[in-house]
Amino acid sequence: MIQFNRSEYVKPIPVIQMMPLIDVLFVCLSFFMALFLHFNFESELNVSVPKAAYSTEAQIAPEEIVVNILKDGDVVVNQKPVTLTELGEILKKTASIYPGQSVVVRADQKTFHEDVVRVLDVCANAKIWNISFATVKEN
Repeated sequence: MIQFNRSEYVKPIPVIQMMPLIDVLFVCLSFFMALFLHFNFESELNVSVPKAAYSTEAQIAPEEIVVNILKDGDVVVNQKPVTLTELGEILKKTASIYPGQSVVVRADQKTFHEDVVRVLDVCANAKIWNISFATVKEN
């Protein structure tokens, strides 16, 4: 068989290593999936909160309980509809474990004031005083 000698002017063809690329892609994918699952899914509910002229933008902390009040007065916590008694039980258990527990009330702008006051009464009955209201900043 004939053997040809390589010339010093002929360069080897570059090779792309696929395994390290797949590893990096997998790490990025798992990071973004974990980050996506970490976020609170309460903002996916169809609640349009009222606008405020002097509001400040704040991120919801993971330890906050977000109580959504829909237009018809239904209460939703962790994307699960609950009654006011169930909400009271949840808040009492949480307040007994974490005395400084904070609650964010996301009421739709067309919700009756009476429904918001009922949720505030449940919070007061559970000894939770750190209550915030979610709003959207006016443009």
